[in-house]
Amino acid sequence: MPPSRWVRSVVLAPAIVVPAALISWILSGADLSFQTRPAAADSKDAPDPATVTVAVYDGIINPVAAEYLTRLIDDAEKNHREALVIQLDTPGGLDTSMRMIVKAMGASEVPVIVYVSPTGARAASAGVFITLAAPIAAMAPGTNIGAAHPVSMTGGEMDKEMKKKVENDAAAYIKSIAEKHGRNARWAEDAVRESVSATETEALKLKIIDLVAPDLPALLSAVDGRTVDTASGRRTLQTKSAAVERVDMSGRLKILNALSDPNIAYILMLLGIYGLIFELYSPGAILPGVVGAICIILAFYSFQTLPINYAGLLLILAAIVMFIAEIKVPSYGLLTVGGVIALVLGSLMLVKTDLPSMQVSLWVILPTAAATAGFFALVVGMAWKTRHQKSVAGIEGFIGASGTARTEVHPRGQILIRGEIWEAVSSEAIREGEAVEVTGIDGLTLRIKRSQKPSGGTS
Repeated sequence: MPPSRWVRSVVLAPAIVVPAALISWILSGADLSFQTRPAAADSKDAPDPATVTVAVYDGIINPVAAEYLTRLIDDAEKNHREALVIQLDTPGGLDTSMRMIVKAMGASEVPVIVYVSPTGARAASAGVFITLAAPIAAMAPGTNIGAAHPVSMTGGEMDKEMKKKVENDAAAYIKSIAEKHGRNARWAEDAVRESVSATETEALKLKIIDLVAPDLPALLSAVDGRTVDTASGRRTLQTKSAAVERVDMSGRLKILNALSDPNIAYILMLLGIYGLIFELYSPGAILPGVVGAICIILAFYSFQTLPINYAGLLLILAAIVMFIAEIKVPSYGLLTVGGVIALVLGSLMLVKTDLPSMQVSLWVILPTAAATAGFFALVVGMAWKTRHQKSVAGIEGFIGASGTARTEVHPRGQILIRGEIWEAVSSEAIREGEAVEVTGIDGLTLRIKRSQKPSGGTS
């Protein structure tokens, strides 16, 4: 193998292998994180029964949330924890992920406490189901719960019959959850059908939750001595003096959760498409294609957690086609303008939901569209300049060039230009040594005139 090819292989191998391994780890179920646990939990003796696991989740209920919370429930059971506290703040999310969490809570042998906190937090939409499904539901002052009306997560409109079916299914599900724990089933049904909401004081008065606690220590003190139903039977909590074990998301889940952000997904999609465009424009560069392929795969993962509007996605793809065509076809900027318009409209339509937290921010769309327009405007400008600039190759490149009269030219003579001697003709008398400028070409004879520029025989 030639040395240059060997060096290129050594340089490019990490650029391909390392990202591929990273994608494999991110999308796999492996968890390489390390979590700090109390000393008693690490002992080979019986685990400390008076330890409470606390998990904080702030964000959309998606597959990452489902994996995180269901895994915590499993770990709490294996380690015989006294209780699991889920500190929740969510605008809602996917029905399938919510049901996974609710089923795991219902099958848990460890009491699960859902605590809507801190002040300003909410349990909306899917968060209502999760809160009501907990054996103990609590809220902090200044929080709210409600607005659980189901919406389409496919990016399309549901017809009247389908909408009715989905609503009835959600209403029946939340009523069964509320009745199981002796909560206000009527309000729960209204939260689905009428999107009603309640503050923490209203929720306590309406028997939607069990208590209001200002902070975690107050919560653990308040639930101490309460008897709750679990999958293994009734259990009396002893949490007042229990040790607190906080378990954060693993590194892998944090990355996946970040990828589920619609703005990140949107940027990844565009980076992936641009990487592929650059690879097509400069075949053999390899790195843009590798990066582009990685970004596209990660964007597809993100899109599965979002209500994608396929009309918006098609508009974005049409914009990319126009940008590629602009490079190949001289449209003098018309394709770029059309591409920018399609990109902005497609971006605005891409994620179809009423939840602001699941929409692509306008402050991401506009700079992205502006940067794209600027880049392709630069490409078009360079192409325009190249198309209209004076030829510098062949004999036509002599027009406008400067030289020096080697002999007297009247009307014929010789000139020195670009280090070469040429026959020349002139309608005016030019003395030897004067600066001249080429105005035209007749076969192998140059037409010249006296130049006002300094003499430049080798120009």
